[in-house]
Amino acid sequence: MNFYQTDSLSALQAKFEAQKIAFGPIAFQATLALRDLGVLAAIEKHGKSGVAAADIAAELGLSEYGVKVLAEAGLGMGLLLWNEEVRTFSTTKVAYFVLHDPMTRANMDFVQDINYRGFLHLQEAITSGRPAGLQTLGNWPTLYEGLAHLEPKAQKSWLTFDHFHSDAAFSAALRHVFRHKPRQLLDVGGNTGRWTLQCLAYDSAVQVTIADLPGQLAMAKANLAASEHADRIGYYAVNLLDQADALPTQHDAIWMSQFLDCFSESEIVTILQRAASVMGPQDNLFILEAFWDRQQYPAAAYCLQQTSLYFTCIANGNSQMYHSGNMKECLAKAGLVVVEDIDSLGISHTLFRCQKPA
Repeated sequence: MNFYQTDSLSALQAKFEAQKIAFGPIAFQATLALRDLGVLAAIEKHGKSGVAAADIAAELGLSEYGVKVLAEAGLGMGLLLWNEEVRTFSTTKVAYFVLHDPMTRANMDFVQDINYRGFLHLQEAITSGRPAGLQTLGNWPTLYEGLAHLEPKAQKSWLTFDHFHSDAAFSAALRHVFRHKPRQLLDVGGNTGRWTLQCLAYDSAVQVTIADLPGQLAMAKANLAASEHADRIGYYAVNLLDQADALPTQHDAIWMSQFLDCFSESEIVTILQRAASVMGPQDNLFILEAFWDRQQYPAAAYCLQQTSLYFTCIANGNSQMYHSGNMKECLAKAGLVVVEDIDSLGISHTLFRCQKPA
C-alpha cells in the first residue's frame, strides 16, 4: 500500500478539498436529511429525466424551500445532477450508494448516532487522554461498560456497524481456524456471540467459552439462549483492563476479533501476556483485525483511519485501528510470534495465527 507517499493535487484541487473538509459536518447532515426525509429516494424514482423541487415537495409534504436548499447542497456534494433547461434534479452513483449500500448506511448511522455530538469534544479527548465525547451517550468510564445500556437506536447503530465489518470476515476466517481442529475455543471479547454461533454451526465437536464484560455476557446469553448449540457454550466474566483478571485455562485456541483495537498498545501487551500464560506450546491465538496499512483501496484505509478517532473521542480515549507493525510489536513484547499472516478476509481484515516460540 502506497496511498500516502505523493501529493498529486494541484493547488486549485487542494483548495477545493480543504473547503470540503471545512463544510464536512454540514454536508454530512444535509446528506442524512436528503436520505431520511425521502428526498433522494423521491428523485431517484424519476430516473434520468429528473424532477422539480416543487414536485418533490408536494409528494413528501415538505416545503419547496426545504427541498430546494437540500437538493442544491446535494449538487455540490455529487449526490445530484441539475438540468438547467427544465430545472430538475436527478440522482448520481453517489446517491445510489447513500441510498442502497449497506456499508454506507452502517457507517453513516454509526457516525450520527454514536459519534456526531461527542466529536465536539475531540480536542479535549486528545489533550486529556480520555474519551471526552462519551458524556453525550452516558456516564461510563468507557463505551464498553455502557454498550448494553445505550438507548435502543444508538445501540442498534453501534451493533450494525460492528457486525457489518466483521460478518464477512467471520465466514472467510472459519476455514483457517478450523483447519487446526480446535476442540476448546475461547472467544475473548465475544460481544453478542455471533462468532461463537458460527463456530458451533461449523464444527459439531467444538465447545466455545465467551469471555467478556458482564454486560456483554448478558447480551450474549440473551442472544444465544434459544440456540440449538447452547449446551456447548460457556461464559466467563472478565475485565481485561484489570490486570488482576486472568483468562481461563484449558483451551487449545483463543480468538480475538476486533477486540485488541479497543485497547492501548500497553494494554494490548498485558492482554497478550495473559493469553500467552494460558497457552500450551501448540495452542493457537487467532487475531482478526482491520489494519489500515493492509488495505487494497484508499477508501478502506480512509474509513479505518477515521474510525480510530471514534476510539479516541468516544470509546476509551487511548486505542485505534492499528498499523499491522504496531500489533506485531505488541505480540513480540508479549512473547508470541506470528506463524501465519492472511490478508483480505471479508472487506478489510487480516488474520494472524500466533503461538509461543518453539
